[in-house]
Amino acid sequence: MKIFVLNSGSSSVKFQLIETDQQRIDSHSDLRLATGLVERIGAEDAIISFESVATRDFERHVQAVFDHKTAISKIIALLEQHEIVGKSAPIEAIGHRIVHGGERFSASCLMTEETAKVIEDCIVLAPLHNPHNLKGYYVSKELFPNLPQVAVFDTAFHQTMPPEAYLYALPYHLYKQHQIRRYGFHGVSHRYVAYRYRQITGAEREKTNLITCHLGNGCSITAIENGISVDTSMGMTPLEGLIMGTRSGDLDAAIVIYLMLQEEMSSSDVTNLLMKQSGLFGISGESNDMRQLMTSMVQGNARARLAIEMFCYRLRKYIGAYTAALGRVDALIFTGGIGENASLIREKTCERLEGLGYVLDRERNQAVKEGEISAPVSRTKIWVIPTNEEVLIARDTYRTILGIPHH
Repeated sequence: MKIFVLNSGSSSVKFQLIETDQQRIDSHSDLRLATGLVERIGAEDAIISFESVATRDFERHVQAVFDHKTAISKIIALLEQHEIVGKSAPIEAIGHRIVHGGERFSASCLMTEETAKVIEDCIVLAPLHNPHNLKGYYVSKELFPNLPQVAVFDTAFHQTMPPEAYLYALPYHLYKQHQIRRYGFHGVSHRYVAYRYRQITGAEREKTNLITCHLGNGCSITAIENGISVDTSMGMTPLEGLIMGTRSGDLDAAIVIYLMLQEEMSSSDVTNLLMKQSGLFGISGESNDMRQLMTSMVQGNARARLAIEMFCYRLRKYIGAYTAALGRVDALIFTGGIGENASLIREKTCERLEGLGYVLDRERNQAVKEGEISAPVSRTKIWVIPTNEEVLIARDTYRTILGIPHH
């Protein structure tokens, strides 16, 4: 089945065209046919990037793209131009990444008017994402009225968390009235690498405990017990938890009040500070790019070193906490742009975790792209597994349409 995977943002549309079916899922041979991105939607100098995977043809166009309908139409035109899709090889379904499904969605589901209405109701929880995710659906419905479409939620995987993990110590009526609770994000990535680990090792889902670390510009860590999420670091919003590229992660809530009083900051000023000016960027004063910070650290930049040390220290604390929460951990998994590629970050994170049973093999850590990087004496396995959120969205789209369970 050829599945068009869409991730629609406020001024961008990312896409992949993926061919998958049950045999391909079982053999991990899903076929990526094309990939690309439309940036700066709404401008006369929007950028359209397109790659045909089979021929490795890459195109980059700068032209006017004023709305999402035009953006998606241009993507379809490029797919047809390169003869990747057409009358003899049509797109058969569309999968949409939806950031927030609230408490209503614990699994991917068919997009219907009712589904769209519930996603709209969740806009109050994700005002920067859900409205634009829905644009992709409405445009696709207009362009392909007869194709089945599926919503795949970032939050769904974490709906298995127990109340002691997802509730905050606030008056209980605030949860009931305003849905204030931990939802967690990056669920598509955490679920993918957990499945991939079990696929490689042959481990049984219901008997496997994992700690998965998604480390990129946004970062989160999840405790997975017997195959389901039981705790995760991101909270009601993606701000809580680990130090990220530009987000602060955990902090004393009273700091917000203090800043508003002492600096005469508005709520939007504080939001901007915590979401866009903090994290690695705020500490280093230089960059939110871990690659640049590692280079600067080697060159003697003390603040770059501090940012990296803080990043690894916070992650190490969460690994310790989730080890205690799970009691038994079969594997610690690193994924995401930093988790997959920054061997130094993996090494520094695992320092002082030996007492908890995590012992890294330095040579493996430097060499392995997918697989185990722990030493033979390590009581708990340490792995690197590249994430592939688009493939999971394509798989879920296929399985949802056919009514196959999403494990």
